[in-house]
Amino acid sequence: MGLQSKIEWTDRTFNGWWGCTKVSPACANCYADSMSKRFGHNVWGPSAPRRWLSEDNWKLPTKWNAEAERKGINIKVFCSSMSDVFEERDDLDEHRSRLFNIIEDTPFLTWQLLTKRPENIERMIPAEWNTNGWPSNVWIGTTIENQEWADRRLPILLSLPAAKRFVSAEPLLGSIDLTKYLTDPKLLPLDWLIDGGESGPKSRVTAYDWFRELRDQCAVHGIAYFHKQ
Repeated sequence: MGLQSKIEWTDRTFNGWWGCTKVSPACANCYADSMSKRFGHNVWGPSAPRRWLSEDNWKLPTKWNAEAERKGINIKVFCSSMSDVFEERDDLDEHRSRLFNIIEDTPFLTWQLLTKRPENIERMIPAEWNTNGWPSNVWIGTTIENQEWADRRLPILLSLPAAKRFVSAEPLLGSIDLTKYLTDPKLLPLDWLIDGGESGPKSRVTAYDWFRELRDQCAVHGIAYFHKQ
């Protein structure tokens, strides 16, 4: 798992566990849910157990960090492509704590933490991150599939003092105007925006103009823009 990710905006993927619960329209046709079922794992929904991955899998970031240090490079790691680090479940606490320790111990990796639950971040990260500052190798992101969810999630994201803040507007399900958040002096900057349509047999329609609007807003405000699909 994780070597040379097929996700265009990262280098590797890491999952400590599989499974999640759907929380917003972007989740309706979740690829991770479909993939889990193809492998015969029933790990989706609040009552389903999560699938815990092996010790060998947990050792991968340490190996990648040694590789990055040896080669003098930085490796981007998309964390939890098959779950959500900030899902509210007691059985995740131990594994979350282990993940955060690994993040702190792998400074040559850039950890891309993408969540649909930004409201949980501040109380789930280690207390010292809130008091002493976040590790410099953490990027924090959230999904904003339409204006409603941008309005809910973006102000929270832009209050978090991570090294970089990014959003994934994928699947993009409506027109989004980010202007009031990008011009609010009380909020931290947005550094990166990824957008894309939905794929698969149940994919919902995305209008080209929705992508153009986000591209143009990024250009005006100096935000890195990546169009995925």
